[in-house]
Amino acid sequence: MNNNTLRRVEQAWTHLVDSREQVTFTAVAARTGLARTTLYRNQRLRAVVEENRARQAEARTLTRLTSEIAHLRAAFEAVAATVRRHEEQLRKLERRPATGSA
Repeated sequence: MNNNTLRRVEQAWTHLVDSREQVTFTAVAARTGLARTTLYRNQRLRAVVEENRARQAEARTLTRLTSEIAHLRAAFEAVAATVRRHEEQLRKLERRPATGSA
């Protein structure tokens, strides 16, 4: 498998989602011209199709959105804590006297 094949699979599911069609192995195979067995047997292609099938199925549920917001909030808080830690480290470095010979 090459990157062109992966790109074709990704374009196929994008088209299917945009046109509000179900993302299935059969539909992706038809859009790409690949055999379904190729999609099933190639782990990377199979993962792309399965991930997007699951995403499509869960995308519009309130529970899924709530879960996603909670996940994003936790990730944001972790990033904010890291930024605060880095800012404190920078302040400590700025307070240190310069060492070195001139």
